[in-house]
Amino acid sequence: MSQTLNASTLLAVPLAPLVGAVIAGVFGTTFGGNVVGRRLSHSATILGVFIAFVLSAMTLKSVALDGARFNATIYEWMNVGGLKMEVGFLVDGLTAMMMCVVTFVSLMVHIYTIGYMEEDAGYNRFFGYISLFTFSMLMLVMSNNFLQLFFGWEAVGLVSYLLIGFWYTRPSATFANMKAFLVNRVGDFGFILGIGLIAAYAGSLSYADVFAKGGEIAKLGFPGTGWMLITVVCICLFIGAMGKSAQVPLHVWLPDSMEGPTPISALIHAATMVTAGIFMVARMSPLFELSDTALSFVMVIGAITALFMGFLGIIQNDIKRVVAYSTLSQLGYMTVALGASAYSVAVFHLMTHAFFKALLFLAAGSVIIGMHHNQDIRWMGGVRKYMPITWITFLLGSLALIGTPLFAGFYSKDSIIEAVGESHLWGSGFAYFAVVAGVFVTAFYSFRLYFLVFHGKERYDQNPEAHGHQAHFSDEEPDVQHHDGHGDAHGHHEEHKPHESPWVVTAPLLLLAFPSVVIGFLTVGPMLFGDFFKDAIVVNLEKHPAMEELAKAFHGPAQMALHGLMTPPFWLALAGVALAYYLYMVNTALPAKIRARAEPLYRLLENKYYADWFNENVLARGARLLGTGLWKGGDQGVIDGFFVNGSAHLIGRISGVVRWVQSGYIYHYAFGMILGVFVLMTYFVWLAR
Repeated sequence: MSQTLNASTLLAVPLAPLVGAVIAGVFGTTFGGNVVGRRLSHSATILGVFIAFVLSAMTLKSVALDGARFNATIYEWMNVGGLKMEVGFLVDGLTAMMMCVVTFVSLMVHIYTIGYMEEDAGYNRFFGYISLFTFSMLMLVMSNNFLQLFFGWEAVGLVSYLLIGFWYTRPSATFANMKAFLVNRVGDFGFILGIGLIAAYAGSLSYADVFAKGGEIAKLGFPGTGWMLITVVCICLFIGAMGKSAQVPLHVWLPDSMEGPTPISALIHAATMVTAGIFMVARMSPLFELSDTALSFVMVIGAITALFMGFLGIIQNDIKRVVAYSTLSQLGYMTVALGASAYSVAVFHLMTHAFFKALLFLAAGSVIIGMHHNQDIRWMGGVRKYMPITWITFLLGSLALIGTPLFAGFYSKDSIIEAVGESHLWGSGFAYFAVVAGVFVTAFYSFRLYFLVFHGKERYDQNPEAHGHQAHFSDEEPDVQHHDGHGDAHGHHEEHKPHESPWVVTAPLLLLAFPSVVIGFLTVGPMLFGDFFKDAIVVNLEKHPAMEELAKAFHGPAQMALHGLMTPPFWLALAGVALAYYLYMVNTALPAKIRARAEPLYRLLENKYYADWFNENVLARGARLLGTGLWKGGDQGVIDGFFVNGSAHLIGRISGVVRWVQSGYIYHYAFGMILGVFVLMTYFVWLAR
């Protein structure tokens, strides 16, 4: 059996998408002279990602079956005072799993994009961006040192900025990408502080070296405070994860990022970029296990995100935003699992969620295409009979999301709930309540969306936006020609009924639906209770016994699903589905009455807990006032006024006095000499006394 992996093969995994990105993004755009057409652009990028997926799958096979591992430097950039700056790969179970998830979802998105972006003027540029994003994400997950991790971390942030603002002529898109960029910079500031502390106290940026010195770092206090250094380091690293994985209060960028094209919603905001923070904390488990304070902080933040972001999904009417708030809530579940030291459960949910959430986003995009670019679920209904493939795949994704037994989401979500229940850290009681209550909330908003879109009365011909008004819910710019190449300026076709999407759109839906159903059943045993993560994730079972307790209760995936039918989460999910059915299929007038009775609560949710208002009117305005004060008071008043201009005025006045003394008259100089002699004589006489 092979125990090592080939460095050249591993290097080809990120480089293949990079080559595709260069071909499409440089030679297929105006920048490179448009020497490459659409067909070659999408062929090159899809081939690059396909090669990366095949090599990743081969790597996963070697890691899982042969026990192969790789941890070595590929290229040494420079050596500064003994601190090595390197490019290197660490491939174990955690990395191999992430490589396969990233490349498979990316491959599906690339294929899907052929149909979705068919008539867009930026077709080649879009393929270049998503392929470049895949390269960046692979460099992040394959890194064996903090320098490369930070490079990949910032690279995915940059490319996400480009993708969210892809339709840069639309003000809402440019606002959304700037918002995402700035919020992530807040998180990244904490992240780089954590890396800086590690470099200062561990003397290395290599994971292996830092983890080996974790015990020594854990004994040190943070200078000038009563905090332990390891706690400060872990919290700083997690602040980075809060930005990238959209945890409260750094969550505000993700819903607005729906301004970008739907394929990137699946690629970035379901399967890859937003899970980078979850992956990073799991990779740093040897450090986080040394600080219960940091773990409690992680757990509470995740619990708040899981529950309160789910509430926001209930009142959304844009199909993509409902799925976006679902992503926020599920990221909260993963974060709660990290705080409970159930790192393997967190990344297991990361994997299952990647498949069914990418499926839901792409299915939502298919609905948008079929509904002629209407995104408002209030003007849908009865779509099932027109779009059967989209309907069944969306239903399978929704069942996986709410944790239906035997579906992928059940095994990971139920394991998170059980792990939190076994945790004894501070905050675990609130976290357990949040994840259990979140089951009902998730089921309710998921099937509210499902019933309003696919069942009930057909409402697509009643949409006021489709009759010459602003296309507020349009997924593209009004001046962009849409996929079928005809229709009005908004892409609406009020005279046409919904239609099923082309095969390049539906094929990825079917390919994603399969793992959304079966991947949990097939992998729950080895990933959670086997040796798959044995050398990638470290848990102190004496202090944090959650996984040990789960292992005792596990008797196979079939038994777990059977037991799940008798647990409170299943009945809560069923109650959420039943309530959604009653409100939106049976008594359809009741939701409006409930809204009228609970108007203050609705306003609170509609304004997203006023987080955006606080950021814009307190933080942003405060920053502007502070900046203005520093500019006028500090720069103009103190620096320019006092030091620069003040010193000039002082010199001028001194010069004026000196000019009067230097008159050129001899009797003035003689008088000065006599006066000087008199002063000196007086001084010496005074000293003699």
